[in-house]
Amino acid sequence: MQYYIVEFSKYAIALLMGIYTLEAYLALGKKRDDTKTGVFVRQDVYMFIIQFLAYLSMCLQTGQIEYLFFYAFLQIALFSTIVLYQMIYPKCNRLLVNNMCLLLSIGFIMLTRLDYDKAIKQFFIVVAAMVAALIIPFFVHRLRFIKHLKWLYGTVGISALGVVLILGQVTHGSKISYTVAGITLQPSEFVKIIFVFFIASLLYKASTLKDVMISAVLAGIHVLILVASKDLGSSIIFFMGYLFMLLIASRNYLYLIAGFLAGGGAAVVGYKLFSHVRVRVQAFLDPFAAIDREGYQMTQSLFAIGSGKWFGMGLYQGTPSDIPFVESDFMFSAVAEELGGIFALCLILVCLNCFLAFLRIAMDLDDTFYRLVASGLAVMYIFQIFLTIGGGIKFIPLTGVTLPLVSYGGSSVLTTLIVFAIMQGLYMLRFTEEKQQEKARIKEENAAKKRQEKLERKKAGAKVNDVEEDEEFVEW
Repeated sequence: MQYYIVEFSKYAIALLMGIYTLEAYLALGKKRDDTKTGVFVRQDVYMFIIQFLAYLSMCLQTGQIEYLFFYAFLQIALFSTIVLYQMIYPKCNRLLVNNMCLLLSIGFIMLTRLDYDKAIKQFFIVVAAMVAALIIPFFVHRLRFIKHLKWLYGTVGISALGVVLILGQVTHGSKISYTVAGITLQPSEFVKIIFVFFIASLLYKASTLKDVMISAVLAGIHVLILVASKDLGSSIIFFMGYLFMLLIASRNYLYLIAGFLAGGGAAVVGYKLFSHVRVRVQAFLDPFAAIDREGYQMTQSLFAIGSGKWFGMGLYQGTPSDIPFVESDFMFSAVAEELGGIFALCLILVCLNCFLAFLRIAMDLDDTFYRLVASGLAVMYIFQIFLTIGGGIKFIPLTGVTLPLVSYGGSSVLTTLIVFAIMQGLYMLRFTEEKQQEKARIKEENAAKKRQEKLERKKAGAKVNDVEEDEEFVEW
């Protein structure tokens, strides 16, 4: 009986994930929010059934009853998040809320399977982050002075990265974090958000080449500090975020071309300067030639993805733990091995759905500053996904970045939840802009009506005067 339940859950999870993904794109294609309520409710049902089947399967195979207790707490946390978002922000973007919770649930399923202690730790981080994230949309929606704090953003961002460069602890050859009071932080994750606000505040009024050059120099300082810290994955994300924000602000494709040329030259220099970059490139070019050395991670990732086929081997049926740092750098490979290629493909499509929702929010905003913020966060989000999944499937060399909301990492999950919260605030800002536009339109219509009435009164007065003059002439 246990075997049939486990096998059934494997196919049911893939089917439900496919239906959820289809519903996500149907909801994205509809403009009216009131027509999507049924879609969102069905998505919640699919998501909770996927979690139930996954945790039931793990519990049956391991005999660990605490998995079901953890599942119950997880359900409460995610359900509370969905309900609170709707209660506090009735005009929130439900699609983003659902996608955020689904990606978190996938991450917890795989973390529970890989390392239960890390899943518990991640759970507490997510709960605390959710509480903070529920407050953020209010401030984004209400506080308009944030566009004028550019030098504060720049000072905080550069200082935080500089502290890591000087005092950070070395992890796998890179200085990416430091520990305060027993808590390990990765500042580059938080500075991503600050950096986007900094560049947006620099560019939203930029109109001259001088403005562009100043922004390029200041963005370059951020990137160079990351390069000096050997955090090359984050440096690429910062660089691409700046490049596309500059394109959106200037609408000049020559800047984009020049940026790609400069990036290509920097990649060659990085290959020459850093030995660990050469190792990753060699592992990318021919991982099987060094399968017992630098190519081991890549080959194990490819074996995992290949063995999963369409419907996966099933939870606890594969060997994702054979991949070093699987819970942080290769979570996509673990998903593909045990949950299957269909599920993994749907995971990519859900992430892409979030990106498209971000872009729609950006396009709907009239304020240039907020449009740049939304666009910058969207580009950084999708490019991080590209680096993570692309590295895991041998499409590009490994960069060591996490899969947002799915991979293990407190700083990563916290900052990604903040990004989703900021996007919610920007989404609701659209309604404020629409109200302001409607008030301006009504005011203009009233003014035009008054001008017309005044003109008509003048015409009527002129006719009365003409009649009186004619009568006086007759009497004379």
